[in-house]
Amino acid sequence: MNDTQTKKQYTALPFFGLGKLIKYIKKYKWTLVVMIVCGVAGSVGDTVIPLFQRYALNHITDGVLINTLGGFIALYIFTIAFKIITDFTASYLAGKVELSMLRDLRTLSFNHLQTLSFSYFNQNSVGYIHARVMSDTAHIGELVSWSMMQGVWNLTYLVGALVVMLRINAKLTLLIMTIIPVITVLFAIFQKGLITANRQIREINSRITGNFNEGITGAKTIKTLVVEDKMQKNFIDDTTKMRKTAVRAMRYRSLLSSTITFSSSLALAIVLWKGGNLTVERAMEIGTLSVFMSYALGIMEPIRWIVDMISDLIREQVNIERLTNLLDTKSDVADSPEVIEKYGDTFEPKKENWEELKGDIEFKDVTFKYPDGDEYILEHFNLKIPQGSNVAIVGETGAGKSTLVNLVCRFFEPTEGQVLIDGRDARERSQLWLHSNIGYVLQTPHLFSGTIRDNLLYGNPNATEEQIYDALKRVSAMDIIEKAENGLDTDVGEGGDLLSTGEKQLISFARAIIADPKILVLDEATASVDTITEQNIQRAIDKVIEGRTSLMIAHRLSTVRGADVILCVHDGKIVERGTHKELLAQKGYYYNLYTRQYEEDAMKSVFDS
Repeated sequence: MNDTQTKKQYTALPFFGLGKLIKYIKKYKWTLVVMIVCGVAGSVGDTVIPLFQRYALNHITDGVLINTLGGFIALYIFTIAFKIITDFTASYLAGKVELSMLRDLRTLSFNHLQTLSFSYFNQNSVGYIHARVMSDTAHIGELVSWSMMQGVWNLTYLVGALVVMLRINAKLTLLIMTIIPVITVLFAIFQKGLITANRQIREINSRITGNFNEGITGAKTIKTLVVEDKMQKNFIDDTTKMRKTAVRAMRYRSLLSSTITFSSSLALAIVLWKGGNLTVERAMEIGTLSVFMSYALGIMEPIRWIVDMISDLIREQVNIERLTNLLDTKSDVADSPEVIEKYGDTFEPKKENWEELKGDIEFKDVTFKYPDGDEYILEHFNLKIPQGSNVAIVGETGAGKSTLVNLVCRFFEPTEGQVLIDGRDARERSQLWLHSNIGYVLQTPHLFSGTIRDNLLYGNPNATEEQIYDALKRVSAMDIIEKAENGLDTDVGEGGDLLSTGEKQLISFARAIIADPKILVLDEATASVDTITEQNIQRAIDKVIEGRTSLMIAHRLSTVRGADVILCVHDGKIVERGTHKELLAQKGYYYNLYTRQYEEDAMKSVFDS
């Protein structure tokens, strides 16, 4: 569902979607109650304070004020102190609720994302998810805290001021109230234009940010393609649109501000005109006229706020819907309640109940299609992989080689049939149990920000120094440590950018085997490295797969000749299976793939020489 559809659907829901937030804010209900009470009390204080002004002005000439000055000052100071305390308390609690909501919603979102299957991340971009977790939570936190507090203050003040005004002089109050509908309509018109302009500004700003990102990360490509002028034109176009839209937003903002000033001046003019006449006729005291002037000016800001708040709620309901949709999303791959009861979940595992994994894998009558796909990738597929076997999966780029691995790792569930691990359906034990026994090395290695040591310890947080160095030796990565300025404590940079691709691959390989996995998955682990590094990794592979069940997704067929079984994937289907010799003898798909790659490598070696 895209944002436009969400907005159309959700606008019709009551309470602007705030009902969806109740389960996330109910833990703060008493804090919010105290905040609201303090907000009401502070607003009442703001409503009462002008009455002191009225009393002082009305009695300054008759001597009453002088006789009661001590009590008057004491009561005034008490009211001011009461207002300061309640305002401070309300503001403090609002800030506390906002920060707590931010922490809770972002923690909930982040933790929930860890439980979702790969299909969710295939269907939603990183930018979209990031905006939900960071931007939407910030808007919601502010809405529940500061907006609620300001709403309480403004509504209480508006009602209180109108009540006091009606009690003092109902006719003059009703006359002032006749301009409120007109002013409200003007507020709404200008606010609508401002919201539209601000939305366009955010969209354009996203494009500008994207252009900046492409200009920096793609600098080499831009220069080699000689498209600097095109990039410049795109950037200038976007910044020009940003300027025009920002100017339009400023125009609406100025009109809105001018409308507030005009409405306040108009209300003040009415009070001065009618109230002045009443004062001259001695039907109204000068202090009462002064109070009316204060209230007439004061009620315009709450009216403007109400219009703003309605617009904000309409806009924020989309943020609420998107975030709650994320938190309510169910994973395509989930442990059953019975499994969780016995084995625990991702964040609270019951490792004492975990059985030892041996490494026997079996596909039993498996039929599979991706959740967002229409075609079946596997149909009634059967395959037994005994413990310690080496299975290679080969095929052209985009052929669907990762499907089997995704099913073994339980990143996806079979549409029909079973994937058995050690003779039992993988769904009968927890995902964390399975993942803790799998070492996975990707084609494009990813290192976390921190040191080499930090990254290795992700594989096994309890690894000793001896185990760390043993893993590095087994993958021929000791040269990296010896050349690094600070050895294991050398910083790898964001995403490992301070290391070469080959170095990152060796470190990620060491990280995988330091956990001593029973199943090892190598996803084209040598495709992105140079020949020498490939040879180092291949020697390491030969050592570490001994005694382990291994699944090798391979692009270079020279690396899979020793595999126990080779599965050939074409157009998402397994078209051949067998050993290297058996497949060559068949002179089918594998034979053609192998001979073509052999010829390409031979031609390359001729040109290189």
